Parts: sequence; structure tokens; C-alpha cells
Amino acid sequence: MLKAIILVGGPMKGTRFRPLSLELPKPLFPVAGFPIIYHHIEACSKVPDLREILIIGFYQPNDALTKFIMQAQLEFQIQIRYLQEYTALGTAGGLYHFRDQILTGNPEMFFVMNADVCGDFPLLDMLKFHRERGPGAYGTILGTEATRQQSLTYGCMFENKDTHEVLHYAEKPETFVSTTINCGIYLFTPHIFKTLEVTFKKNLEDNYNFCDINSRVPGFDFLTPSKEVIRLEQDIFIPMAGSGKLFVYTTCRFWSQIKSAGAAVYANRHYLAIYRDTHPERLAKNSEGSPKIIGDVFIHPTATVHPTAVLGPNVTIGRGVTVGEGVRVRETIILEGATLQPHCCILHSIVGWHSTVGVWSRVEGTPNDPNPNKPFAKLEIPEMFSDDGKLNPSITVIGSNVQVPSEVIILNSIVLPHKDLNGCYKNQIIL
Repeated sequence: MLKAIILVGGPMKGTRFRPLSLELPKPLFPVAGFPIIYHHIEACSKVPDLREILIIGFYQPNDALTKFIMQAQLEFQIQIRYLQEYTALGTAGGLYHFRDQILTGNPEMFFVMNADVCGDFPLLDMLKFHRERGPGAYGTILGTEATRQQSLTYGCMFENKDTHEVLHYAEKPETFVSTTINCGIYLFTPHIFKTLEVTFKKNLEDNYNFCDINSRVPGFDFLTPSKEVIRLEQDIFIPMAGSGKLFVYTTCRFWSQIKSAGAAVYANRHYLAIYRDTHPERLAKNSEGSPKIIGDVFIHPTATVHPTAVLGPNVTIGRGVTVGEGVRVRETIILEGATLQPHCCILHSIVGWHSTVGVWSRVEGTPNDPNPNKPFAKLEIPEMFSDDGKLNPSITVIGSNVQVPSEVIILNSIVLPHKDLNGCYKNQIIL
């Protein structure tokens, strides 16, 4: 029997995803028509004998999360539970805190997946690879290739090319280690809890010594480190490297982080491409009396799209959206309940829930795609502001319930929710 754990973090995270994460927990943000973690769950459902999925995070239980879990359980016929941390415990602290729930039923192995990544998850291949390592293997990390420069911003692994054992692990190293980077997807046996226990007890000891020293210095108690925060990358993988217990399975399939709204548009493109093989029925097709479709486009069945509209490539039209006459949409996500009035143009953008774009208006952003001339280049998440304090060009994000008037241009801007715009904007955050 197998299990899967999806680590979703909490409301303190995802600040680069605002204003979209102000309305909905980031893991539930729809990409290619479905919430981000829906794609994780769908991948897990294809693994034979995987009986339970545990979602671990410190979001307060809410209606959106509860409804999603109930619907996913019904669709995939698999048990899904949400386990709430009392505070942020780190990428491994939650695993150790909920170890009894994870080990219930005596699973042979369990996957651990970070919610803020997307990809064509090769879980079956990982499972086969790990079983071939023998009983001494505690864990397998999913790895992929990056450029030498980009590797410095990820967890890097140096491996034995013959056995694929991780010989050295460094999290965001200052100097080059390897172009093989950590994808944030893991497969562990229950033996990993021995290592987590050692780290937890060391944290207890360090915490005790720290408190003993600071008790002699009035006013310094607030510096006490949390004894239950455990980080998989720094606290577990670094000491495990070279022990013969940790391995890397490298994939050439699509993978990316989803740290920003621009990354969501990039993920949308790739998930739509994956649908060609896995779910062709989800992609819109050209037919008489229907809008013109270019490339990969997802249109929710409840959406109303005028037959003169032109959509694509790489467009998602959400639930209850209205697309008017002569509208042009490309490389964009249109969220539930939005209205695109006649002849407006939306390029490289996200239009928020129940927002309206007026007649003949243009909403446009700037994509931040990987360099096509560099093999293995990954999507980079640029700083929001340049060194001189100006907003860096990026996709345009229209928050929820925003009214964009007719005949205006919104370029490379971020609009917070509930705004009635009254003119054109370029390179601005509209508060």
C-alpha cells in the first residue's frame, strides 16, 4: 500500500502570487481549468495501490478547501484528508508531526509533493526506480536539469552516475555544484522517520541549550528557535547525502515552479499541452458556429463564448465567463464569472474573478519565458521592482471584481481587487 502527501504551506506564503492569493488559497488557484493541486492528485490517482492522499499545511479550514477535497474524493475514488499544522513547521516538520497518520495502514512507501510545483509528474517511473535501489534506500528525489547559472537558485545534487546515489546536496549554493536540481517531489520509505527523529531530537537539544544560555540574558527569550521546524532540504538531505540511502531520479519531462502569476500562465501553457495526450476531450475544437480556436484552449462548459471570438494559443476560459463579439485572447487565464466585452483584446494576462474588461480595451502583459537558446533553461521569477524602484515588466494581473472601462490600455500592471479604473495604466501597481 502507498500514500501521498501534498505540502501546501499556508497564508504567510505566496506573497509573490498576490493579489490572486488574496481571494483563494494559492494551491486552489485554477491552472488549465483545475486547481493547482488537482493536477498533483490526478497524477497520484494513476499510481496502483495508492490508497490515501494527505494534504498538510497551516491554512485554516475553509469552505473552498473542504469543497475541493470532497469533489476530488468523489472524482478519483481515493481518500483525501487535510491535516492542519498549528504553525509553519517546515517542509519536513509537518511530516514528523503527523507521522502516526502517515504510517497508519503500514504503507510500503509514500510520495511527498510540494504544491507550488507543476509538471508531467513521473510517479510510476520514480516508484520503479526506487524499488530497484533495494531495501537500503530511504528516499528518491525527483531531479531535472537546469543551466549552470540557474542551478544556484535551487537545491543541487551531485550524483554517482552509475548508481544514481546522491553524493552531495547543497541548497541554493553560492558556487556551482551541479546542474541537477531538486524538483520538490520525493518518494520515501517509512525508514525516513528514523532520520527525522534524529533531527527532531537534535533540535530539542539545541533548543534546550539555547534557552539555558538566554535565560541569563533578560529580554532575549523571544529568540528561542522552534524545536519542531525541520527542513527537508537543509536538515535531512544534506546529512543523508553520501550515506547510500538517498538517490535521484532525473526526468526530462516538463517541470516548473509556480511562485508567481507569470509562472501560473507558463504552467497553464504546459498543462494544456499535456492534455493533448492525456485528456484531448478537455481541449476546445474548431467547428461551425463556434469561436476560432488556435492551439491549445480550455473552455469551461458553463462559459458563453461568441462565435466571432478568437482564442488561443494557450488560453483557459473559466466557469461562467462571458466572451463577447470579436474578442481576442492569447496566453491568458480568464477566471470564473469574468466578462470580456466586445472587441477587447487580452494578451499574456490573468483576468480575475467577476471582473469586466470594457469594449475595445486592451489588457496586455510581458511574458517571462525561459531562454529558448539555452538547453534546460527554467522559468525565472524576477524581482517585482528594478534597482531604480520601477515595476519590472511582467504579465498583467487584474484582481477580482475590477471594472476596466472601454477603450483603454492596461499594460504590464497589477490591479488589486474591487477597483473601478478610469483610464490607461502602464507599469503600475494600482492600489
